[in-house]
Amino acid sequence: MENPSNRIVAVGRLEGGLELSHEVMNEPFYTGTLLVKRLSGAVDRLPVTIPGKLMGLLPQEDSQLMLTGQVRSYNKVVEGAGRLMVTLFAQSIAPSPDNETLNRVSLTGALCKPPVYRSTPFGREICDMMLAVNRAFGKSDYIPCIAWGRNAQYASRFGVGDRVRLTGRLQSREYQKLLESGEYLSRNAYEVSCFTLEAADAEPAPAPSYVLGENRYVFEPAGRKHTS
Repeated sequence: MENPSNRIVAVGRLEGGLELSHEVMNEPFYTGTLLVKRLSGAVDRLPVTIPGKLMGLLPQEDSQLMLTGQVRSYNKVVEGAGRLMVTLFAQSIAPSPDNETLNRVSLTGALCKPPVYRSTPFGREICDMMLAVNRAFGKSDYIPCIAWGRNAQYASRFGVGDRVRLTGRLQSREYQKLLESGEYLSRNAYEVSCFTLEAADAEPAPAPSYVLGENRYVFEPAGRKHTS
């Protein structure tokens, strides 16, 4: 079901195969990892969930593909503690366009935690946000987002309950967690890195669309936004 408040389109290659994750009303769902390039040459390793009804649309092994869908979250018990898991939930699959770095997200939701503003050791400004985005049937997805520079300053002014509209990219980040034993454990975090940010009570922009031009799919959000 299409949701204009939560849309993502990403191009990449599946790493290895897909595994059966669960079934809902006799429909299987499969999970895997999508490798998505950045302009810098780095690669994001994004968790993906693909409904069984789309499995027949997958291209040949190691071929690029374009997934369109939503950024979703769910809770999972890991090592005895609950963790928020983020996934790209596919709603359509198509052959890859020429743009192999395509990774665009459009979200509209409410902040469910106070934004956390800070600076890196090199003086770069960052603001962490947790955005609650409504889904059908009374459900919500809780999506970590991060803003940089002037966007970080702007994001820090919002409060819990404020509605925000943003565009960005879904990215992965590896970090080290210090255990009580003194050892470090490598983990991956997933978040939306913001390109544009605005208060959702501003004049609403038309829903983003995907058009074919110059042999590539282009993500076209509209309306005035705050950008870094």
